[in-house]
Amino acid sequence: MKVLKIDHIGIAVKDLSESLNFYSEILGLEAIGTEVVPEQKVKVAFLPCGDSEIELLESTVPDGPINKFIEKRGEGIQHIALRVDNIDEALKILKEKGIRLIDEKPRYGAGGARIAFLHPRATKGVLIELTEREKQD
Repeated sequence: MKVLKIDHIGIAVKDLSESLNFYSEILGLEAIGTEVVPEQKVKVAFLPCGDSEIELLESTVPDGPINKFIEKRGEGIQHIALRVDNIDEALKILKEKGIRLIDEKPRYGAGGARIAFLHPRATKGVLIELTEREKQD
């Protein structure tokens, strides 16, 4: 298993448009579009920042995981995504090492990525997303 870089930092927001305004108008970051990911009940926007990205996540339904996160902890950093060279191999290795996984098999993520989450109880309280993208920049 090889971690290539921090792919993105996921930030839970109540209002995607309002948050995009802050990141673009105040910080000068430019969004590369928005996408709805029905499987995850979110609408997302990616903002490239150097070699990584900021992912803003707004819930599309009241009982979605992002709304639940915001209700419990408020808006803010929800996860850190690490890009790996082979997500299937990474999950196999982590499972063999006894790491608790939320996703034992990769699923579809925003931007066409294959993703899987590690359970925060196995990672000292941090929700870690593994991501594999076709383009390995």
